[in-house]
Amino acid sequence: MTTATANQPETVTSHLRPIDRDGLLAFAEKGRNNPAIRGTNKVHTVTEGQYRTVSHVNQHEVVVDEPLHLFGQDTAPAPGEIVLSGLGGCLAVGITAVATWKQVKLSKLEIFLEGDIGNPAAWGAGGAEMKPEDMGFQEIRVKVLVDGDASREELDEIVRHANFFSPVANTMRNPIPFSISLMD
Repeated sequence: MTTATANQPETVTSHLRPIDRDGLLAFAEKGRNNPAIRGTNKVHTVTEGQYRTVSHVNQHEVVVDEPLHLFGQDTAPAPGEIVLSGLGGCLAVGITAVATWKQVKLSKLEIFLEGDIGNPAAWGAGGAEMKPEDMGFQEIRVKVLVDGDASREELDEIVRHANFFSPVANTMRNPIPFSISLMD
């Protein structure tokens, strides 16, 4: 090492743990060959008491509760916060996949979500009379902090592309058939 290089600051870049690009490309090929393919997500939710629930998702558990001012125990995130968490996770997956597809290595990816939600209907338990379209999230705002070996414009395009193709974001943006019934 010469004196000149010893005085130069060393630039250290670390990247997020990558996904399998070859596997991603094979998965994309399957989708191109069969665009009507669908999977099924299954969740079993059990109420423990008050508003605390445990949802069993494969070998994982997701706990949901309500805050004290809504008569919960405040032991876990509220249902709306879990919805935003799912959206954030889906967007992160999409951004990671699109960056991998475009061969951009990400060094930081953080997603900040907030949504305006109210409950004047008190879950239908005698509160305000509301129409379904006036309940639930009325606006969701998402900010993405992303860094990688690409320009800001390229990173912005990755985020916009991932948002456009996000299954969870599109579920929230678009009406879908929904049914609920008692079990036999």
